[in-house]
Amino acid sequence: MPKLDTNRFAALLKSKMSPESYRKLIELENEKLFEFVGEYTELCEPDSIYMCDDSNEDAEYIRRNSLEAGEEAELAKSGHTIHFDGYNDQGRSPGATKNLVPQELVPLMGALLAKERQEGLAEVREILKGIMKGKEAIVKLSCEGPTQSPFSIACAQITDSFYVAHSEDLLYRRGYEHFRLMGAGERFFRFVHSAGRLDENGNSIDLDKRRIYQDLSDYIVLSTNNQYAGNSVGLKKHSMRLAIKLGGTEGWLCEHMFVMSVQNEKKGRATYFCGAFPSACGKTATAMLPGEKIIGDDIAYFRNIEGEFRAVNVENGIFGIIKDVNAADDPLIFKTLQTPGHEIIFSNVLAGPDNEPYWLGMGVEYPESGRSFSGKWFAGKTDEQDRPIPLAHSNARYTLRLGYLENIDPAYNDKDGVLVEGIIYGGRDSDTSVPIEESPDWKSGIILKACTLESETTSAVIGQEGVLAPQPMANLDFISYPIGAYITNNIRFVEGIKRAPRIYAVNYFLRDEKGHFLTHKLAKKVWLHWAEQRIHKEVEAYRTPLGFIPKYEDLKVLFAEFFAEDFSEQLYEELFKFRIDAWIAKISRAIRFYTHTAPDCPKEYFDIWKSAAHKLTELKQRYGRHIEPGRYTET
Repeated sequence: MPKLDTNRFAALLKSKMSPESYRKLIELENEKLFEFVGEYTELCEPDSIYMCDDSNEDAEYIRRNSLEAGEEAELAKSGHTIHFDGYNDQGRSPGATKNLVPQELVPLMGALLAKERQEGLAEVREILKGIMKGKEAIVKLSCEGPTQSPFSIACAQITDSFYVAHSEDLLYRRGYEHFRLMGAGERFFRFVHSAGRLDENGNSIDLDKRRIYQDLSDYIVLSTNNQYAGNSVGLKKHSMRLAIKLGGTEGWLCEHMFVMSVQNEKKGRATYFCGAFPSACGKTATAMLPGEKIIGDDIAYFRNIEGEFRAVNVENGIFGIIKDVNAADDPLIFKTLQTPGHEIIFSNVLAGPDNEPYWLGMGVEYPESGRSFSGKWFAGKTDEQDRPIPLAHSNARYTLRLGYLENIDPAYNDKDGVLVEGIIYGGRDSDTSVPIEESPDWKSGIILKACTLESETTSAVIGQEGVLAPQPMANLDFISYPIGAYITNNIRFVEGIKRAPRIYAVNYFLRDEKGHFLTHKLAKKVWLHWAEQRIHKEVEAYRTPLGFIPKYEDLKVLFAEFFAEDFSEQLYEELFKFRIDAWIAKISRAIRFYTHTAPDCPKEYFDIWKSAAHKLTELKQRYGRHIEPGRYTET
């Protein structure tokens, strides 16, 4: 302890911290943490610093100050609050997000938002100078994954936003005691965030100086002039980028995946699946399916533990898209969001005259006025371009603790994770992929399913919506080292695994010629239970040119069992026909994408894609544009 008390930053920190906060910092006896807090206190110049431990008292201090500062406001139900981001700060900002890497790596990063490290650090540190003047900074320690486990990564955040600190307390495991118990030399991730100058509504003014810079050499993220949680909450996507880089170095994986268990009540078993979906493609809805159990809905760490493919949920909460969450389609999460006493942050929804939250697709009668991200809102309100302003943003969110959920899996906090037997990759297209297809093996699943994944862009990312975009592994925005090496590491991860999970590709968004969805939202339960039966070798399948699909009779039984529906053979034929032209086009787009954006992608992968496209071209001569289920045979 005397060593820290004589550190070059000791006098500065004593002048900024209460004796209690300083005691909490110095008691950890972690010189690197002390230096981190000191360095960025000196650079950012907050008026004061509050050091959090794991106590409920500190959590309440954060929540209370977020309300007093106007970053959140209370809603009608106890524990419920609302937060508004600025009008142009409602989604992740790829243009302001950069991976800082040495100059020699920049050409290999392709589409991965790379910037030369020293240049980027100089730029963002200049923006950070004095940025916290007039504010209190909060130092919060957290842990990614269960504490004191093989998966644990300790994290330290400095922020001048009580809303950000409150969000992190809901979303992650408290980490003060984890820091106390870990070795003083153990690596931890570091995050610095400032909302910057604020307007009369409490929103960031200097959006032209919005930066989210990940220093991948030193495992630190510097985030400025933003409030939207996807840009400001360090342990969310910023930490994910750091973990992807660290995992690629150390031989484990961080993936943009849920972790859930499919419950087979007849057999008395639970089978664990992980799934990667781009934003707004059904990821949380899948993880929250009625009758199944959830471990996590967004980010997973994978490790080989004694020859088993095991996973944990990195997080302890959910930061979920609330649009279209309603009693009919998402009954479990909808009920949770309506429960008084749960500590929930609603962001960018409407606070109605009754001070209740309202959002798009809620399935209720809406009020004619209220408070929204646009300020005072009323039906018919328009923006400066005379465009209608909706009552809530399409990327509005909710933030809550996992423990509130009725369907939480009791294994969600197991330190050795859960045994994964199935991996799901889900995109969003209206005319190509079938609802579910099983890959023949792990490698082809990665190259032909995961790497060719596409999705229509949504409001989760700032920019134009509805554009078909490549989404390899549902992870393109977060891959933090060259794509070719990342794909290779995914393929190699199962080396030494006794039994690799089966890989499935799903698509919930097939439409008919009039643009109507071919199945209802809960039909995904049938696709998952078919996959569960396949894993346990209980059902056969039809071969396709790229994998295996269900047989009609098996799906008919499942639709009757779960929904009392008579699943028609005509609908089955339409859903599961193999669309040759669409797949040739899809693979061709993948080849173009990797040619132009992944300079390190191995030739072997291009050979596999080209071979598949050539095979499909030949099959078109034999079958025509479509191959009906059960008709395909290998020659």
